[in-house]
Amino acid sequence: MNEVFLIIIAYLLGSIPTAVWTSKYFFGIDIRDYGSGNAGATNTYRVLGAKWGTFVMIVDMLKALVAVKLAFFLPYEQHGEYYLMNMQLGLGLTAVLGHIFPIWAEFRGGKGVATLFGMVLGIQPNVAICCVGVFALVLYLTRWVSLSSILASVALPVFILFIYNEPEPLYRVFAITVALLVLLTHQKNIGRILKG
Repeated sequence: MNEVFLIIIAYLLGSIPTAVWTSKYFFGIDIRDYGSGNAGATNTYRVLGAKWGTFVMIVDMLKALVAVKLAFFLPYEQHGEYYLMNMQLGLGLTAVLGHIFPIWAEFRGGKGVATLFGMVLGIQPNVAICCVGVFALVLYLTRWVSLSSILASVALPVFILFIYNEPEPLYRVFAITVALLVLLTHQKNIGRILKG
């Protein structure tokens, strides 16, 4: 397999609109017409309930996790660890972009938090678990899923830069990019949080 083919596969994987297909198949509705209008796990949780929200979250995570692992189909031993790292990051981010702009759902997808988490889980599982801890703690204290997602994402570069002291610059850039991407896709949520 070559890089271009795997990037296409990663995008198509990320493009699977789990929330949209689930809502249409099981409930006969388009989740984007309800709640926040977002095609993600949080809105599914609000509109369809915890069971379906959890299902969508798990599938959305797996999309990026599988995309990251596609890098092992490449001859990375011949190119070194940086090649593997670059491909994992590239495939993971491509899956996230597929989730946000899915070809299977008129390019109207979710915000990418669960998919980003699946990507981090595939590349840095210890950091991913720490971020889950932040998410769970904030959710327990505030009951705000969006705030929990935002703070868990902001915690990612903190863990990578200061707690685990990751020496690889590419991972540092990746962590900061993830935090900025989540902040960008949650602008409306941030506005609502600030208004109380």
